[in-house]
Amino acid sequence: MTAPLKIVTLCTGNVARSVMLGYMFATIAEAYGEDWNVRTAGTHVTEGSAMSSRTREALTGIGELGEHRYGAHRSHQLVLDDVAWADVVIATEAGHVDFVRRSFAEHAAKSVQLHQFVRYAPLDATFVEQLAQVSSMEPEARFDVADPAGGDQAVYDACAQQLWELAQTFALLIRDDEPGQETAEESDS
Repeated sequence: MTAPLKIVTLCTGNVARSVMLGYMFATIAEAYGEDWNVRTAGTHVTEGSAMSSRTREALTGIGELGEHRYGAHRSHQLVLDDVAWADVVIATEAGHVDFVRRSFAEHAAKSVQLHQFVRYAPLDATFVEQLAQVSSMEPEARFDVADPAGGDQAVYDACAQQLWELAQTFALLIRDDEPGQETAEESDS
């Protein structure tokens, strides 16, 4: 990819899963030297809410994420401007993909479930091809990342760990390398 990849992470209230995922993608992009722009949003948001303390605690429990200004986050309802801006809307539940497809039908092909993408994106394809294949699938509840809302800290921590593993796998799947092309590291060896 030559242009920045524009990602919107999506959950229900934009105070837990999409927030975690947004910080995770920002960290991964910085670590890999990727040019990713990340926004977070929700499908049913109380606009302007801070992330929950359990979300913040779960994020700080993942040492690889380093330092972020977690207090700066404010919840945001997904709107047409976000979806039009995005190259991909990465949802944490099947219902979120359905929400995008219903509410923003002209951008339906941009919306995927993170876990479903990681499971089914072809390894030997460009990101555009991967997105086209996975977004053509019906979202499935079995690929949902459970909403930790109402759970104790252990539930939030488990959610964060699941998202961290999925986010890292997503990043490996879509790396800048074009299929069949030699990477800089490979040419040096």
